[in-house]
Amino acid sequence: MGREMTKGLLQAGDIEVVGAVDRVAVGTDIGTLNGLQPHGVPINDDLAAVIKTTRPQVMVDFTVAAAALANARLAVEQGVSPVIGTTGISLEQLDELHQLCEARQVGAVVAPNFSLGAVLMMHFARQAARYFPRAEIIEMHHEQKIDAPSGTALKTAELMAEEIETALAPPAAEEKVAGARGATYRGLAVHSIRLPGAVAHQEVIFGGQGQLLTIRHDTISREAFLPGLLLAVRRVLHLKGVVYGLENLLEL
Repeated sequence: MGREMTKGLLQAGDIEVVGAVDRVAVGTDIGTLNGLQPHGVPINDDLAAVIKTTRPQVMVDFTVAAAALANARLAVEQGVSPVIGTTGISLEQLDELHQLCEARQVGAVVAPNFSLGAVLMMHFARQAARYFPRAEIIEMHHEQKIDAPSGTALKTAELMAEEIETALAPPAAEEKVAGARGATYRGLAVHSIRLPGAVAHQEVIFGGQGQLLTIRHDTISREAFLPGLLLAVRRVLHLKGVVYGLENLLEL
């Protein structure tokens, strides 16, 4: 993901990539790594040093949850606005980051999913939650994805839960195999699938008297996340505090 997004950032005419941080391919030019012309920016393994040397306005983070908060904290303390696509960050960590951003008058965007189609899928699911007595979320990702359920599934459940007075929780069932009915989060059944060949997919299935409604989104290439990322990078400098979810940057 980081490589695909970096490639898009390098090709955006109004954005200048001034630094790149990773633990692999250290010393390799970021342009060369992405199959482009050399950009004059070698990959470094020291985030603090890169920020101090290049003085960026925005830091884009696609790492892992264990590192993302520390990275964001380091960036904000230097007046740099983080845009975070890493999933698995807890609500408590988001609150901590929000307080730090407000104290430094810095904006941050944390988005479980940068795909505009996925954001619309969540928006439509939120609307539909008002009208059906039951719903379940099924998300599918590549087998290298560590966290489950996905950040998108959790965010979807949170948005849907805001619209209903009575939880859409599944009825009690006698599971012959533990976990057969999935997990329950914010009153919704959530099922996670991890398979090779998948990228990022989610469907929300609503059930009502004599009918089913399925709202589904499929990401078939990581290029789908680039427009949303570019939107966040361009907007974050005009924010103060943390904006959680790309839908808050759109007029929905």
